[in-house]
Amino acid sequence: MPTTGYCVKCKEKKEMKDEKEVSMKGKGGVARRAMTGTCPKCGTKMFRIMGKA
Repeated sequence: MPTTGYCVKCKEKKEMKDEKEVSMKGKGGVARRAMTGTCPKCGTKMFRIMGKA
């Protein structure tokens, strides 16, 4: 399932390459889900914050 994210370097929304789900700290100690991957054009790391875990 391809995930769309924003590439800061290209300044465009694109589908992430090699995406995986990670967990990050949120406000008040609540775990937040996020997807991380790379831009297929320039190789920059992309990040998308999802809903609560």
